[in-house]
Amino acid sequence: MRVISVRTLKEFWEKSGNADSEQPLRAWYAEAKESEWANSNDIKAKFHSASVVGKNRIVFNIKGNKYRLIVAIKYEFKIVYIRFVGTHKEYDAVDARSI
Repeated sequence: MRVISVRTLKEFWEKSGNADSEQPLRAWYAEAKESEWANSNDIKAKFHSASVVGKNRIVFNIKGNKYRLIVAIKYEFKIVYIRFVGTHKEYDAVDARSI
């Protein structure tokens, strides 16, 4: 898969207080980059705790659910768009279906 806006991940882990997210986000990115997901079932097979929230949006739990990552996926083009990365509290303030 081609992951768009990896810079968003880097900016997040470089932000004060989020340094512990770097390794888990790098691991997620490495896995996503090597994957060829055709649908949400492919994702759920690898990431059991991932949630499908509509409009091809997937929510990943990062670092034991301390952080949340929302992506939008265009399966036909093999593209993953990073839409949001934040703490669980920040996640509660966004609408995962439309972000």
